[in-house]
Amino acid sequence: MIKIGVPKETYPGETRVALIPANVPNFKKMGAEIIVESGAGEKAGYPDSEYLEKGAQIVKSREEVFSNADVILQVRALGANPVEGKKDIALLKNGQILIGFMEPFLAKDLIEEVAQKGVISFALELLPRTSRAQSMDVLSSMATISGYKAVLIAASYLPKMFPMLTTAAGTILPANVFVIGAGVAGLQAIATARRLGAVVRAYDIRPATKQEVESLGAKFVELGLESQEAEDKRGYAKDMGEEFYRRQREMLTKVVAESDVVISTASVPGKKAPVLITEEMVKGMKPGSVIVDLSAERGGNCELTKPGEIVEKYGVKIIGPVNVPATVPYHASQMYSKNITNFCSLLIKNGEININLNDDILSSTLLTKDGKLTNSIFD
Repeated sequence: MIKIGVPKETYPGETRVALIPANVPNFKKMGAEIIVESGAGEKAGYPDSEYLEKGAQIVKSREEVFSNADVILQVRALGANPVEGKKDIALLKNGQILIGFMEPFLAKDLIEEVAQKGVISFALELLPRTSRAQSMDVLSSMATISGYKAVLIAASYLPKMFPMLTTAAGTILPANVFVIGAGVAGLQAIATARRLGAVVRAYDIRPATKQEVESLGAKFVELGLESQEAEDKRGYAKDMGEEFYRRQREMLTKVVAESDVVISTASVPGKKAPVLITEEMVKGMKPGSVIVDLSAERGGNCELTKPGEIVEKYGVKIIGPVNVPATVPYHASQMYSKNITNFCSLLIKNGEININLNDDILSSTLLTKDGKLTNSIFD
């Protein structure tokens, strides 16, 4: 019988777990057993007792998980956990399957070490943006959490309330929120800000997002720069070049200056996040305004962003949160676990592993096999 291992996450500050107890029975139906390192789900709110109730086996050490498992499930696998994750290289064995976030664009050297161990690895951030892959889309799941939390972070630092209120002391005007990027994180930020009562505007380079923005009750800002060419064939954002971003910044300046809160979400896989908010634009904002830069881990959309820090300049707070999904670990783990379970259902059939490379989902995410790097991103 196939054995699936779930070790503790070792990335600093990581609170999520790759598989929650509720999905253990799904693997049993596939003909697989689950081995969980003791305490793996504790920080996310899933104690060992719940795994045991669902039929998983609990082991005391990380070494036991790696030595017994045919498949290792992680949130941050090697590459996405470059420092602590190196310790796992010695534990990996030939023919073992590794599945999780792996930061393949940034960690080629580490992934080559995984290949040399004979490990078959899958990077879930490379899933194609197709209808069939939607139920496995870990990036969208985690972006949902980030977009929601970004608004709560902004609300907690803004010296104003979000909703319009009619009180005995007069009318309180609503906050103005501007969301840059109407992907999954941006749309969730729009929805959350609207629920809190803010007046919301949003911008995206992709004209097709206008309908989605307006369906959530926000106003779509049109700059005349929108382009159908903003996505690659996998459905991810493309780098549009510095001249394009310069024009974009010029046209965004007035909207940014009018906003109490700016939430930016723009990123391009494998590249530094485009700078969309300059220091000069920050200087033009009202004192007390807040920027929440969800692209902080990729260098930031704001020129003044510092990852993991709050910078205050010209009376404006620029917040660069990192690993936002780990601040909501219970539901982040629930969503990630469901995604990875659906992915594994393509790999495991009747207790056996079958890597069908004619399946575009498997071929798109496969990083290493037979001692080599196999993905076209390395070409």
